[in-house]
Amino acid sequence: MSNTSEYTSPKVWTWDQESGGKFASINRPIAGPTHNQDLPVGRHPLQLYSLATPNGVKVTVMLEELLALGHSGAEYDAWLIRIHDGDQFGSGFVQANPNSKIPALMDHSGNTPVRVFESGAILQYLAEKFGAFLPAGGAARAECLSWLFWQMGSAPFLGGGFGHFYAYAPAKFEYPINRYAMEVKRQLDVLDRHLADHRFLAGDDYTIADMAVWPWYGTLVKGQLYEAGEFLSVHEYQHVLRWTDEIALRPAVQRGRKVNRTWGEPSSQLHERHEAADFDTKTQDRLDTSAT
Repeated sequence: MSNTSEYTSPKVWTWDQESGGKFASINRPIAGPTHNQDLPVGRHPLQLYSLATPNGVKVTVMLEELLALGHSGAEYDAWLIRIHDGDQFGSGFVQANPNSKIPALMDHSGNTPVRVFESGAILQYLAEKFGAFLPAGGAARAECLSWLFWQMGSAPFLGGGFGHFYAYAPAKFEYPINRYAMEVKRQLDVLDRHLADHRFLAGDDYTIADMAVWPWYGTLVKGQLYEAGEFLSVHEYQHVLRWTDEIALRPAVQRGRKVNRTWGEPSSQLHERHEAADFDTKTQDRLDTSAT
């Protein structure tokens, strides 16, 4: 795992080769579309373009939770964006999200379509639109938003930092793995200490803060992210595990994590979602077959 050679930086960095690793083909130092490709639009006002990575799961869980509360206006079409195929660099997707990352949401409920990108921004937008899962004001709102933005700032160290060097980099080196493993364990300790005294992140109520953090850190402590559970001794974080297990039992969470998922057991996948009936086994089998 160690590396004794040192890298000498050139005076001016240039991009002359792919970076290597699992995601090398989709990483580049420039923005903008690579090809013309319109985004499909379904019959519901809310159109989601995504993939069931942790960031994508945040939004599908939120939408399913809103529907479970009876907000019929939260009905949505979820379209699959295959990032390994470069769908996020199509012209339509870049118009929805100039950063070319999933998820992206288009809201067609008003006279002028509204685009929302960045998963945290989508959660806050939907919470404010429907008046749910975000306290109206005061200390409770501040606490919820603080944990929401904690996740937005912390998860890159887990994903692009630890996840990349531990699981996806073309070669393993001791320094970056140790550096990011230390930071991820510090983050888990932050959560564990807080959840020792709180049922959910913002207090007694389940909020968008939990929806943001759970897909990343919940799957991590269950050993389902980067296959790093043993390496990080995730069993130590008992309060995070308690919180994770409680959220995993919510029916809306169970539905939301299936949407736009293309891996794992067939029963855990729903490539696209256009109506509640799509979760039915027969409909799901039809959708999965047509998407292959």
